Amino acid sequence: MIEKTKTWMLAALVLLSLLQSYLLAYSIPGLGATFSPRQDYIKTEQMGKEEQVDNVIFPEDMVLHFGENKHTVLYPDMNFYNLIYDRMKGREFKGFQRNNIYVVDWDTVRERDIGVELRFGGGVPVELLGEAFKLDGDLTFLNDVINRIWIYKNDDRDEVRTYFFSADGSTVYESVRADLTVNDVQNYVGFGEFWTPYQFVDDGLYIPTEPLQAVESVVGYETYTPEQMQRNLFLDPSETRAINDRNGSQIYTDGKRGLQVELDGKWISYTDPVAGQGNEDNLSANVYASIQFINQHGGWDGLHRYLQPGPLTEGQAVRSIRYQQYYGSYPVVPAKPFLFGQMQLRLQQGVVSEYERSLITLNEKADSKEVRWLPGGDSLHVTLSNYSRRSEVAAIYPAALVSQLKESKLRFKPVWVVRLMDGTQDVLMPALPDTYQPPAKDTNATPATPSTPGAGGDANGSTGSGGKAAGGSEGGTSAKAGRALEASGLIPGSQVVLNTDERR
Repeated sequence: MIEKTKTWMLAALVLLSLLQSYLLAYSIPGLGATFSPRQDYIKTEQMGKEEQVDNVIFPEDMVLHFGENKHTVLYPDMNFYNLIYDRMKGREFKGFQRNNIYVVDWDTVRERDIGVELRFGGGVPVELLGEAFKLDGDLTFLNDVINRIWIYKNDDRDEVRTYFFSADGSTVYESVRADLTVNDVQNYVGFGEFWTPYQFVDDGLYIPTEPLQAVESVVGYETYTPEQMQRNLFLDPSETRAINDRNGSQIYTDGKRGLQVELDGKWISYTDPVAGQGNEDNLSANVYASIQFINQHGGWDGLHRYLQPGPLTEGQAVRSIRYQQYYGSYPVVPAKPFLFGQMQLRLQQGVVSEYERSLITLNEKADSKEVRWLPGGDSLHVTLSNYSRRSEVAAIYPAALVSQLKESKLRFKPVWVVRLMDGTQDVLMPALPDTYQPPAKDTNATPATPSTPGAGGDANGSTGSGGKAAGGSEGGTSAKAGRALEASGLIPGSQVVLNTDERR
């Protein structure tokens, strides 16, 4: 009798245990612990367009070498720049061999051999470069940072040589199994045959031998509101409070994170303190994380290019990442104290601790455009030589100097800008007076010597298509180049039409 009782009691306990497990698993009210979490995560509204890493990785410029010490330069989003870059992205680069940079006499190659040079400014990690190109190399190569790709046809032999330059300034990698032919290189160079001629100065700098055609634009804009960014960046906006700063800016904070709104609601600085976790960090992972963060918090307005940060200093664990905005073919540089033209984030191990950006979004079309000319030749050369920080100049390029006007408008003026070794951008020369008119060109000139101005592109990416450019200036250079290339079979007729989009 006692044994039967024990058996029934054990069976009852087992059944009770099973019942309790069932009730806990399916959260029946009244039994077990219940948990009602505070709604920390609020779905953010989609503000700007999203972007992918391969769209922010592209060369700062392209140098086309014609031989006989003749060159030209193409800038981002120009029609022929896009044609060359798109074709190269479909090629494969394999069999990388590491060498000292002096394995080749680059001065001789520059003067003698036809080729194309893709220049990435401060450089791009190979892992990110692999998003644009098909690369296959060893770990040494894959862990490096590349700032130039130089592809040329060897004048002594009927062969193509392809070199990737390390940002360390002393190492090159030759791709001995690159998927490129002599005909490819000749076609690339042919795209720039009628472009504005450039001369090599020194230190990797090229300047046009004559004035460069550009466009000054006035563009309307709209803005995101600070309240939109507040809802977008804070986990629970209802718990934030607003504080007015002495300098006129407004600060939103939830006790931990902070959002500072400046320039009458047109610029924000967001901070979210991140605990330090050592110096080990992966730059490429931070770039992916930064792009995703921007996609979710404000989005992208137009074309942006990734800027390689400097090396981490001793004791530094948080890395700064910047994206420079373009207006057409030229990078945007703000006229101080106005802030516009770049987004900057600080990250550690993929976690964003600081985020700065403009709240301005540009209209698709400009309200007005006017042809302007940037100085070239001796005028530009002398100004560059006399620049007070000449020894620090790492690059020179046309840019769009942006300033704020009334009635929600911005003015983009073409200027020459220098980038210094520390990443600083400084305006070197403004455009020539608006009364300037270029001298007439000999229309019977042979195409062997590029001499027609205007191929440098304007501030909205258009280089003319044979008709009247903005302001009544003739855009014959681009049409002439297009007809010549079409006749030579380098491009089909449908590709001769140059970019007329306001923004990419």
